[in-house]
Amino acid sequence: MDLRSELEKIGERARSAQRRLQSADSAAKDCALRSMATFLRRDADHLQRANRKDLRSAEEAGKDAAFIDRLRLDEARIEAMAKGLEEIAALPDPVGEITDLRYRPSGIQVGRMRAPLGVIAMIYESRPNVTADASGLCVKSGNAVILRGGSESLHSNLAIAERLRAALGKANLPLDLVQYVNTAEREAVGILISMDRHVDVVIPRGGKGLIARIKAEATIPVIMHLDGNCHVYVDADADPRKALKVVVNSKTQRLGTCNTAESLLIHQERMDDLLGPIAAALQEKGIEIRACERSLPRIPGAIAATAEDYATEYLGPIISVKVVDDLDAAMEHINRYGSQHTESIITENYTRARRFLREVDASSVMVNASTRFADGFEYGLGAEIGISTNRLHVRGPVGLEGLTLQKWIVLGDGHIRS
Repeated sequence: MDLRSELEKIGERARSAQRRLQSADSAAKDCALRSMATFLRRDADHLQRANRKDLRSAEEAGKDAAFIDRLRLDEARIEAMAKGLEEIAALPDPVGEITDLRYRPSGIQVGRMRAPLGVIAMIYESRPNVTADASGLCVKSGNAVILRGGSESLHSNLAIAERLRAALGKANLPLDLVQYVNTAEREAVGILISMDRHVDVVIPRGGKGLIARIKAEATIPVIMHLDGNCHVYVDADADPRKALKVVVNSKTQRLGTCNTAESLLIHQERMDDLLGPIAAALQEKGIEIRACERSLPRIPGAIAATAEDYATEYLGPIISVKVVDDLDAAMEHINRYGSQHTESIITENYTRARRFLREVDASSVMVNASTRFADGFEYGLGAEIGISTNRLHVRGPVGLEGLTLQKWIVLGDGHIRS
């Protein structure tokens, strides 16, 4: 069987499994999710052994520290996957929820009901935890998922997917709700994103190259963000303690994620008292600073920033710094260079905070909080299947509700249209 035929068979099985899932109640889905968590904890040693194979291959290939960190599965991350599944199980089931039900003059009732998207193709790189997060969210929201991870995490992903499918079987749900495409062939991605008859939505997570390719080639709707060039703006009325804590956490809590701050903007009035301490704290954490003309003389060891730096998602120990005249200049910079992912302002000025929330174009906009909070788990979604900067359907971290749509329903009692 050739690759296209094999993938179409996977798609057919996914469609069949998803239709069978429609008759399952919330209790059955929650039971499956709790079993998934149990199986991951029970077989944590096996998962780590599989992960070590991937880590060795990545190290031998000369991958950088940020890449290795994204790939790593330790006890804490396995436990986080299990907890994420349990969190999803504890959330209300959106499927079948009826809203806005109202009577029309004709006597019919009209409302909207939440329904699954259908079959989702999840295409991702590096992070094995996506296998569990995506599977849990899809099953709970009534969808089937076809998983295609990168070759660098093949052993880890297969080991996780095997446990998830076993848990589905224990809960008497179709195993084919979760299927993993066991091939590293690049052609598989091209086939998946054009399987209109079998796949309803594509969700990519990974590097800019992967996502740009899917955006350009997919014939199926895509939920995605291209990159995470996130900013923290320190306003004239920023609290010094909050500014220092939030900037350092936004940049250094974890370097290789899409919600890590890549740029610091600071009001010109805070150059004397805040720029130096913040820069020093970042440098103590090993962060290289690329500074604008106004800030460069005030930051020992910094190098001159270019326009390209302001547009770059580093995913590493580098941050750009720019002094701005006021809030308008900060928002102009963000809306020019940002990627519509996550932006934060540090200020005690209510009016400026409200303007920032209203006028900055991003899927998550924050006041006095680290950009690292832009995450489905932190937002109470249990986990996220991705972050969307789309303008249609869903924006920001995508959880259960984002994996459903609303259809119109009409209730009558023999009503006819006159």
